[in-house]
Amino acid sequence: MTSPGPDYARLFRKDTPEPAPRWTGFPRYNFVGGHNDPTQVPAEALAAAAAAVLRREGPNLALYNLGHGPLGHAGLREVVADKLARHRGIACTREDVLITSGSLQGLDLVMDLLIEPGDTVLIEELSYNGTITRARKRGANIVPMPLDADGIRMDALETILGDLKARGITPKFLYTIPTIQNPTGSILPLERRHRLIALARAHGVPIFEDECYADLVWAGTEAPPALYALDPEQVIHIGSFSKTLAPALRVAYAVAPWPVLSRLVALKTDAGTGALEQMLVAEYFSRHFDSHVARLRGVLEDKLTTMLEAVAREFGSAAECWAPKGGIFLWVRLPDAVDVTKLVQPAAERGIAFNPGPEWACDPASARSQLRLCFALPSKEEIREGIAAFARVCFEQTGIPERSGNVRHRR
Repeated sequence: MTSPGPDYARLFRKDTPEPAPRWTGFPRYNFVGGHNDPTQVPAEALAAAAAAVLRREGPNLALYNLGHGPLGHAGLREVVADKLARHRGIACTREDVLITSGSLQGLDLVMDLLIEPGDTVLIEELSYNGTITRARKRGANIVPMPLDADGIRMDALETILGDLKARGITPKFLYTIPTIQNPTGSILPLERRHRLIALARAHGVPIFEDECYADLVWAGTEAPPALYALDPEQVIHIGSFSKTLAPALRVAYAVAPWPVLSRLVALKTDAGTGALEQMLVAEYFSRHFDSHVARLRGVLEDKLTTMLEAVAREFGSAAECWAPKGGIFLWVRLPDAVDVTKLVQPAAERGIAFNPGPEWACDPASARSQLRLCFALPSKEEIREGIAAFARVCFEQTGIPERSGNVRHRR
């Protein structure tokens, strides 16, 4: 008779997360996460690029980091430096670039380097859920920075920094998504960027700049230079190819002054980001970055128009949208009477998934009636159908919206 296996539940570390459910596939109307448009993945061109680069560089797979050193594939770092110079005003070389396994690894590396339990960090009041949860997990005290339609309010930030200084607190860093803010889609104006840097310098606070969506600014929309371009010594910069090419490739980058970058390299103990992914992105984007991104932006902006029209038709004045200036998300505010967390399960039962606002707020209660919708993955028809279905769920649960383009709501 065999003995029973170990009691794993008793052995798990005390702060282990709750178990993940088994994955059962995507919902019919999937408005969550940072997925992109499947029709815009250049599969044939990527296949050709993979064949070419493997024939040319395949023997280097015998070497950790392809023999290019711990910063990553040299050709990919050249691509990063080139696109940052042409599109974000950043003057750097490939020696200033570290390739990471997605921007999440960049977030983890920077936070592992800077945060100790009890440290204070400044984060935009609405921000990327992964940043908020990672800072909290490391025991940081999060101070929210108020936002308006143009990003961080500098008057509020000046007051916050002054109050912290009066209490003897110097924040470890200020985290911002200045170009296509997640989730609001705003772009911080140039004058605010200069003011932000001046305040950060005056108070001795590094700026942690996340530009994962900066390449997806709508055509004709001006995006000021990156904060790193304006003051390289004051800023740690991360970006990604997940939103411009494919999230599944997990290829991103960090740019920082060498005293910081060298420490990030020391913390990156994964023996190197996936080699094939780096080779593939370098081969394809060294030739096609501008044309690919221009085409993708057009498709995404068209889908946003479809979603804005659908929300207006189904929710009318009951929904206030922060029309983004690029990217893949729409941030929506419903009336205060609506608690979006109570819509998650009823919506899921109808095959609808969305991101409830409290998960994207430093103060969850402040975003109780807000939600984030990703418009990149679903087709335009799925957007129309999904928003109509969500409006039905919202009406059935809350009585809002009272009237919409959805005939089932009319009385």
